[in-house]
Amino acid sequence: MNTKIKKIVVAALVTALICVATMFIKIPSAFKGYLNLGDGVILVSGWILSPAYAFAASALGSALADVFSGYVIYAPATFVIKGLMALVAFYGFRLFNKKLHNLTARIICGIIAEIIMVFGYFVFEGFLYGFAPSALNIAGNCLQGVAGIIVSTLLIKAFEKIRR
Repeated sequence: MNTKIKKIVVAALVTALICVATMFIKIPSAFKGYLNLGDGVILVSGWILSPAYAFAASALGSALADVFSGYVIYAPATFVIKGLMALVAFYGFRLFNKKLHNLTARIICGIIAEIIMVFGYFVFEGFLYGFAPSALNIAGNCLQGVAGIIVSTLLIKAFEKIRR
């Protein structure tokens, strides 16, 4: 199979997996958002795809989950935030993996990516609802981030076995 076609197919599958993982378990947050497990797949996308494909798969999969779930107002912010998370996972892992153990590098870049998610939604919801009320979602988003890091470190093992 052509390498470019293979990359597109894998990115499309990851996009669908992100959308499903985001929609599968939804825990409503303080406002009109929700907590989910999609972040785990987003981090994996940054670790297995090129930056452009990781950004596209993460941004599209997450934004589509918002649209399909009735959270359309969040879709543009989600597109940017989740795409940036994938880029941080990609570049962060390449940077930290040179000096640290593989798992440690994944956890550190996962933490940085999740901080971007928490901050991104805080700012977005701050403009929508006010910054004081938006602070109520910080704890929930941090919990989602921790879950995303745990899920991603488990999932990457499966993806690495498949690639061999």
